[in-house]
Amino acid sequence: MSEPSRFDRGHTDDLMSFLAASPSPYHAVANAAERLEKAGFRQVAETDAWGGTSGGRFVLRGGAIVAWYVPQGAAPHTPFRIIGAHTDSPNLRVKPLPDTGAHGWRQVAVEIYGGPLLNSWLDRDLGLAGRLTLRDGTTRLVNIDRPLLRVPQLAIHLDRSVSSEGLKLDKQRHLQPIWGLGNDVRDGDLIAFLEAESGIGRGEVTGWDLMVHSVEPPAYLGRDQELMAGPRLDNLLSVHAGVAALTAAATGGAEPAAIPVLAAFDHEENGSQSDTGADGPLLGGVLERSVFARGGSYEDRARAFAATVCLSSDTGHAVHPNYAERHDPTHHPRVNGGPILKVNVNNRYATDGSGRAVWAAACEKAQVPFQSFVSNNSMPCGTTIGPITAARHGIRTVDIGVAILSMHSARELCGAEDPGLLTRALVAFLED
Repeated sequence: MSEPSRFDRGHTDDLMSFLAASPSPYHAVANAAERLEKAGFRQVAETDAWGGTSGGRFVLRGGAIVAWYVPQGAAPHTPFRIIGAHTDSPNLRVKPLPDTGAHGWRQVAVEIYGGPLLNSWLDRDLGLAGRLTLRDGTTRLVNIDRPLLRVPQLAIHLDRSVSSEGLKLDKQRHLQPIWGLGNDVRDGDLIAFLEAESGIGRGEVTGWDLMVHSVEPPAYLGRDQELMAGPRLDNLLSVHAGVAALTAAATGGAEPAAIPVLAAFDHEENGSQSDTGADGPLLGGVLERSVFARGGSYEDRARAFAATVCLSSDTGHAVHPNYAERHDPTHHPRVNGGPILKVNVNNRYATDGSGRAVWAAACEKAQVPFQSFVSNNSMPCGTTIGPITAARHGIRTVDIGVAILSMHSARELCGAEDPGLLTRALVAFLED
């Protein structure tokens, strides 16, 4: 059998469109839901009774989505195959009293979300996006995707020490973006502007979850365009791959042996402890209700969970050519070398030997190469939703992903081949 072409440019093009259309977790899940609906999935409300019929369904809650496909004839104890990911990225988020300014400049008060590379937000053209809540309790997505805000860096003439001592940013004083001129800063100006932009009546918005984003679109990069630069690769790359894999498993013709699931959570970047985070009850509730809707008992639920496997898909670190000493000397994942398997014996990642075997089998079936990542012993290791999922639900979990550079920057970098390779491996995992 000949090896399939490694580079699926159409997939990467589609990823770039998904990134550009998803400046907030709320936009990401809305775009995921639209794609699932086109594949025949339908949304179910958590407040409704669920039936046990086969087919694809999804639940939306804030910036999270859980979608699953029940094959024809699935028994109540049929196990799940889960792709886990997260929808949020580190950025700057609007405070409850956003209107501020000084010395003739009008500014927007922002709070630091997660652990962004602060310098990457300087001197960029920034838009504003998120969710508006109206007086009647409904929500409206908003996306000002044009240059609206900017965090101006101090000129070197006024900070000569930056060349010798490096850039030092105070999170409170130095990250507040400007968006206009004037001394007459008035409370409510920003929200009134967003109401007008969105066609909402003045004073109708009573709540908001807003964040800034770079308006520079994703783009291919490099002499041969073998790289792709874009925002929110951590972790919308995995969300996009998960949606593509789930729809492929549900529409591929042959019914999968297990129930394929996509769980894309919010709030991973600040600990996952929310009703839409991986440490909340959302995934467990959906899986249990699926078992019970098919006439299952608690015994069926226990049997299903015991045989379930989750791939926690999140971006990881490619070897950096300028900082190779920061990586483990024998583990140097390279971009376009295939997805990575993440290992940490202190359970910062959930992978163990049996999990590695599951991942290796999926990659072998998909004819996809994979690499291993482990942190340098002298460096602290990050973590993912993987250990949380394993501990909270008793589900065998494996941490995998795509290796990138510039993680947590406003603009990150990956190999143009790797997103498609990840998706092929995920399809094989769900269909096995």
